[in-house]
Amino acid sequence: MAEPALDERNAGGAEPRPPRPWREPRRWLFAPWTVAVLYPVIALATTFWGAAAVALSAASRSVAFYCGTAWAWIIVRTSFVRIRVEGRERMARGQSYVILTNHQGDYDILALYGFLGREFRWVMKEELRRVPFLGWGCAAIGHIFVDRSNSQRAIASLEAAKPRLRGGISVVFFPEGTRSPDGRLLPFKKGGFVMARQLGLPILPVTISGSMRVLPKGCLFPRPGTVRVRIHPPLDAAAWATDAELVAAVREIVASGLDEAERRGRVGAGA
Repeated sequence: MAEPALDERNAGGAEPRPPRPWREPRRWLFAPWTVAVLYPVIALATTFWGAAAVALSAASRSVAFYCGTAWAWIIVRTSFVRIRVEGRERMARGQSYVILTNHQGDYDILALYGFLGREFRWVMKEELRRVPFLGWGCAAIGHIFVDRSNSQRAIASLEAAKPRLRGGISVVFFPEGTRSPDGRLLPFKKGGFVMARQLGLPILPVTISGSMRVLPKGCLFPRPGTVRVRIHPPLDAAAWATDAELVAAVREIVASGLDEAERRGRVGAGA
């Protein structure tokens, strides 16, 4: 199912309602737990598992990667968030992919890291490298940092990362480049698509739904909920004549996994 056109989104003259997380009673009811328990758990888990990843990376980056899995699992469980993954059988054992997924909020990262069941490397902004323990651990594992303000440096970072993507290790891109403010898909950037063509790797479209309801952009307090990760059938990038056609096809597939409120940008209080 394709994403509604812009004029369909605003049918009847009504603009999409922006998220209003501060009006949600469940978020306020959960706020004392967040401050007293969840925030300290995040701080401790990030410190412990970040340091563990740095230490273990000297022996094996693959082992160090699963420090991140433990870190994500602990935070998700402490948040009373459920992760539902559909379509794991579509990932062939030993096959590397370029995974392209939408970006609704911070729980996207936790859902993929803790529950995808596949070793991968993130493509993330350079600024995160300097975050204590979190950034240090990501650098030790071999995640890919790109300078988004300098396209030449970004391309060089992706080129240098190519040897890491073998033996079933995939790479994850958020092709929107940032979190959606209202659930709707933003335009897709081409970096991940170009990398798939250059490496001859299949593209694995993934849709994340519900993450924004748990913790939308600009909100400090998550609430319990369910995040669904839908893995779509892989695609051969060479089957499309142009990058523009490939981008449009993958974007439509990712959009098909969103619910109606997300497709129309109406994810708000009570949604």
